[in-house]
Amino acid sequence: MGITQAIQKIKETIPPQVTLVAVSKTKPISDITEAYNAGQRVFGENKVQEMVTKWETLPKDIEWHMIGHVQRNKVKYMAPFVHLIHAIDSYKLLQEVNKQAEKNKRCINCLLQIKIANEESKFGMSSEDALQLLNGLAENPLNNIKIVGLMGMATFTSDTHQITEEFQHLKSTFDSLSLQFPSLEILSMGMSGDYELAIENGSNMVRIGSTIFGARNYN
Repeated sequence: MGITQAIQKIKETIPPQVTLVAVSKTKPISDITEAYNAGQRVFGENKVQEMVTKWETLPKDIEWHMIGHVQRNKVKYMAPFVHLIHAIDSYKLLQEVNKQAEKNKRCINCLLQIKIANEESKFGMSSEDALQLLNGLAENPLNNIKIVGLMGMATFTSDTHQITEEFQHLKSTFDSLSLQFPSLEILSMGMSGDYELAIENGSNMVRIGSTIFGARNYN
């Protein structure tokens, strides 16, 4: 199946309120152009430098999402254009995003990454940390960032029961925090292997790469 057909098929199966982020990391400009020509406008990258290069080349109505772990010293490169940063996992990172957004006279949307997987390799904060951070921002706002939701990555496993439990934990965290902080509107969870399960459990933003672009070659 080609890229165009894959996008059309996914868009036919996901509800209209769910945003599709096409994860284009490691993929060439030609693949992104094909997806763009099929009507896709939201793309996700996990390396800042790669995203910058693509942003410089591709149409300016693309919404670029940084979905990978972010090093603070790289924020300045994407601050002029990034639409949404998914993986905010510390207050220090948020401060740096705020600083670079201010330099660019922008307000940058961010998601707090909640650790729901039991894998050491996954980043993220606890639900309690997220509440503490949001309470802190309510008292001492950072004016050039806006926390608009939560993001999480389930354990890489074929155990759908475990994945469902992790998604349900994130959804309940989202529900309780969004009652207190109404600006939280996005729940980014679900990837190629589990996005249907994620949507069943309340996700309204899915990050899909290999189902659209095919398997990745990291060499």
